[in-house]
Amino acid sequence: MSLIQTMRWYGPTDIVSLKDLKQAGCTGVVTALHQIPVGEIWEIKEIEERKHIIELEGLRWEVVESLPVHDDIKKRNGNYKLYINNYIESLRNLSECDIKVITYNFMPVLDWMRTDLQYKLSSGALALRFEKLAFIAFDLFLLKRPEAEKDYSPKDREKAKSLFDKLSPAEKSKLNSTCLQALPGSKENFTSEQVLGLLNEYKGIDAQILRQNLVSFLEEITPLADQLDIQLAIHPDDPPYPILGLPRIMSTQTDALYIMNKVPAKSNGFCFCSGSFGARPDNNLPEMIDKLGSRIYFTHLRSTKRDELGNFYEANHLKGDANMFEIIKRLVRLMKKENRAIPMRPDHGHQMLDDLSKNPYPGYSAIGRLKGLAELRGLELGIQKILEQ
Repeated sequence: MSLIQTMRWYGPTDIVSLKDLKQAGCTGVVTALHQIPVGEIWEIKEIEERKHIIELEGLRWEVVESLPVHDDIKKRNGNYKLYINNYIESLRNLSECDIKVITYNFMPVLDWMRTDLQYKLSSGALALRFEKLAFIAFDLFLLKRPEAEKDYSPKDREKAKSLFDKLSPAEKSKLNSTCLQALPGSKENFTSEQVLGLLNEYKGIDAQILRQNLVSFLEEITPLADQLDIQLAIHPDDPPYPILGLPRIMSTQTDALYIMNKVPAKSNGFCFCSGSFGARPDNNLPEMIDKLGSRIYFTHLRSTKRDELGNFYEANHLKGDANMFEIIKRLVRLMKKENRAIPMRPDHGHQMLDDLSKNPYPGYSAIGRLKGLAELRGLELGIQKILEQ
């Protein structure tokens, strides 16, 4: 029993083709219908069209990433009832097309956050990076979020101001553009006005309320998901702590266990992202695999390198702070114990070699992910052989 090797594919406009993924050794694809606005129904016709394209290359659509959750559902106001009904219908249609693993997240407003999409490593390759002071500078002096200063210490505000004052106009513009990255699958950014407007809509929604809204959402969709044998895999927060004054509720082992125990439906599970959870030093990743066990339905394997200031960057897949040997060993044992294969994908590969001259989705160039997949594949094979002895 081995991990199902996949890569994320952003659809027909992705410069990384299905042929590229197949040549990298993938048997499966992780994708979504990014062209459909958030909250609208994924119709069977469009699902089948995408599935047919994938299967023509001899691959299988293994995982949906993501079926996005409308902000009205997260806030539980506005048209949230309509959007939940639409979500349920989309789940029904995906199941009809024999697609059973559905990833989603419950992060308010922004899907993920980095401050540098082209952080140069000593090798010359480019990586994604989050720098705490650069983010504070964006929040205070570019976005100019009302009352943002309350979220930071005087010392951090002073350091962020010093950093900001040293940036050139071009560097300030680049930081602003990077922090306003839109949803995955889109290369168009949010505007500051859009983000500030969305943030205003979350006033009064703290972590306790957002957590209850997630529980309510799951209670409404898991009965059908259980009936259809669907595996819902929530992705952790990225980064795994509050940003822009927004609550985060899927950042730690405690967060995950709370949701698992509160909604015990079999369909309620996790996308175990070793990079997102691993950006926090208090998350013990191998232990989390043991604790979440049977509810891990999909995994993103990557490693970040943290420092004591709260900064991190995407390290090589077998380096950084994640103990990838122990992570894969626990996953292999889990699969053997439960007699099921878990889809995995290498996440956030470095931009390197010929890809340095291209413009891929940030973190999703072909060669860096191929390198990561090859490393992970070899590590898994070695662990499998050791455990067979």
